[in-house]
Amino acid sequence: MAKSTVAALQIGALPTGKADTLELILSYEAALIESGASLVVLPEAVLGGYPKGEIFGTRLGYRLPEGREAFARYFDNAIDVPGAETEALAGLSTRTGASLVVGVIERSGSSLFCSALFFEPQLGLVGKHRKLMPTGTERLIWGQGDGSTLPVIDSAAGRIGAAICWENHMPLLRTAMYAKGVQIWCAPTVDEREVWQCSMRHIAHEGRCFVISACQVQPSPQELGIDVPGWDSERPLIQGGSLIVGPLGDVLAGPLKGTAGLLTAEVDTEELKRARYDFDVVGHYARPDVFELSVDERAKPGVKFS
Repeated sequence: MAKSTVAALQIGALPTGKADTLELILSYEAALIESGASLVVLPEAVLGGYPKGEIFGTRLGYRLPEGREAFARYFDNAIDVPGAETEALAGLSTRTGASLVVGVIERSGSSLFCSALFFEPQLGLVGKHRKLMPTGTERLIWGQGDGSTLPVIDSAAGRIGAAICWENHMPLLRTAMYAKGVQIWCAPTVDEREVWQCSMRHIAHEGRCFVISACQVQPSPQELGIDVPGWDSERPLIQGGSLIVGPLGDVLAGPLKGTAGLLTAEVDTEELKRARYDFDVVGHYARPDVFELSVDERAKPGVKFS
């Protein structure tokens, strides 16, 4: 199906935890059905939370006991993949008939990963992508993904893949995903800035693909009852900014700011033929005689048993 409706569901993780956040996601079932969306993208870390402003008691060279307690609470709020939450999301996908791309904090052993999960109607959980490069102090709490979770999924809307927040700025990751034939680029994020929206337009124009960026929206620290050092307590913690972009960099919907909501647009993957006529970044516009990218898709466990 070339033409379809796609959507970004802009919501925020609730401070009361993953169970309430999951209920919030499920509460949009009727809206998803009414929209007729065949693909819905949710923000980064919406299940599990993005602890903006939290320092987890860490200073260079030492960790404080209260930081370990904060991390333990965060760890308990992460989800298992698969698990009860993924089962509920699979049900939502089936009931709405929509493919879902959902940002979660994934618990694996004693480590956490910032991941994007892919759900298909009737099939359930069909893939995941772990963020390859956590940014800045995210590295305190999240492990790094490897090349084994770079899926491209054939959905009713088109071939979909995901890059999470600032890994969208990694040129070689983008090149690898373009080479996999991504038609609809999914970008779960918590980046609310205007320059992020510029990046989304650039990726759409560079990859000649549709882009769906879904950003969390969070009220002010004052409303959340938390202290974020150096932050205006009345300013929103994350103001959103979800948007949907066409393959020539044109904004089709959004940015949606300051409120939760479902942002939709109609896309037609047949347009990609026309868009790539003069620019196919991994095809006729590539120079394989000069540049070559090698991608290692092997899983890299820390311990191997033979």
